[in-house]
This record gives sequence, C-alpha cells and structure tokens, in this order.
Amino acid sequence: MGWAPPRCACSPYGRRATLQEVTVRPQLLSVPHEGVQHVALRLDLPTDDTDLGHVAYVLAHGAGSRLDAPFLEGVSARLAAGGVPVMRFQYAYMELSARDGRRRPPDRRPVLEVVHRAAIRDAEERFPGRKLLLGGKSMGGRIASYLAAEGETCAGLVFLGYPLHPAGKPDKLRTEHFAALAQPALFVQGARDALCDAKLLETALEVYGGPKTVEIIEDADHGFDVPRRSGRSTDDVLGDVSGRVLRWVRATFPV
Repeated sequence: MGWAPPRCACSPYGRRATLQEVTVRPQLLSVPHEGVQHVALRLDLPTDDTDLGHVAYVLAHGAGSRLDAPFLEGVSARLAAGGVPVMRFQYAYMELSARDGRRRPPDRRPVLEVVHRAAIRDAEERFPGRKLLLGGKSMGGRIASYLAAEGETCAGLVFLGYPLHPAGKPDKLRTEHFAALAQPALFVQGARDALCDAKLLETALEVYGGPKTVEIIEDADHGFDVPRRSGRSTDDVLGDVSGRVLRWVRATFPV
C-alpha cells in the first residue's frame, strides 16, 4: 500500500492534519444551462498551516455517481488534509437527478463541457494565483482532458480511473486527443479496471504530448473497490489513492 494513514495526512511544510480538521463547504455554482441555473459544489479545504498554498484540484464526478459519492468524498478529504484544496461540482444531468430522484444518462459532451468550464472559471476566482489541476473520476476526468487539449486553464491532469475504452470494447479507444495534451498527467488506475486495459494504456500513452505517470492500485476495479480476499479496507484504498496523488503533486509542482 502507498503512504496514507487512515485518519490523517502529512504536509511536508507543517504539522499533520486530521480529516476532522478539513473544512467542507457546500456551495452553488451558476451554470449557463437551460435545465438548471445552479448546480451543487463542494469545497474541501486544508487548514491554513497545512495548505500547500500553490495548487488546487477541480475534481469532476463519474457518469453514474454524484459529487458526494463516498469515493470522491474520501479522496477529497484526504487530499485536503494533505494540503491540496479540492473543488467538486455536479454536472447538470446529475443535479436534476438529485433534485427529482429520476435517473438520467449523462448529457452530451458539449453540455458537460459547458458546466465543467463554469467550474474552472469559479476555481480561478476562488484560488487566484494557484496552479489548477483538472481531472476526475472516469467520465469527469475524460471531459477534463478534452478541455485541457482545447487550451483550457490546466497546469496538470489527475485521472482517477480514466475510461480508456468501454467495457468489453478495447478497440474503441478514447485517446484521439492525447497527442494534444502537453500538461503533466497522473493516471491512477485499478488493476482490475474493465474500462482500462493496462497494456493498452501503456501503448496509448506513447503518443501523449506531456510527462505522464501511471499508478496501479492492486486488486481494485474501475470504482476502486477491492475484493474481501485482498485484505484491504475502503480506508486502505482511499489512503493509497490519495497518497499517490499527493506524492505526485509535490514532485511535479514543488514550491
């Protein structure tokens, strides 16, 4: 397992911060969308003495999960405890589902991008002068990568389960924009991810335009769930994922 005690994370510039000290602020994000005027937003903020001070992470959810999915909440809290502020937001289709309880498929890519761009603009205002890291869980990371390839504000990309291909369709790769990406990127993938064959990812990254790092979480699937026989708990996996992200951030964006 990677670095990450289950109840705290360590800033290289100060004391250890507990998860209980992380400030979580529910907010609303105004979006130019016909169906909704606002979507939910969450800020996971470090304490002043543990904040790394120069980066912030805009974290988007996956196709079937909300911004408050347990995995996203767990990773966000641990990253904030380690000194990285995290901003989560909800895509419009998921916001509507949260309001009326009806399941909806994801919006088309242009609609997803409109909301995602609004989140980036908000992050620029909330975290002036900081390097913005974009990324997310599965679909959210994919949309972030498209925006980065199109020139959107992005110092680096952090993917939590990049959906390289649809399940069972390894011939349909989602890599057409990789050559246009110059930002350093971290791919955190489960070893049993049905949406990302490890060998195919290795080959696909040969054309990636910038520095790239791949971290494999043993026994984990696309949702970073692990079988009981692995002997690892949910806290273990959350600590492993967030610990690898924090190490990459510190090595890639030193103060």
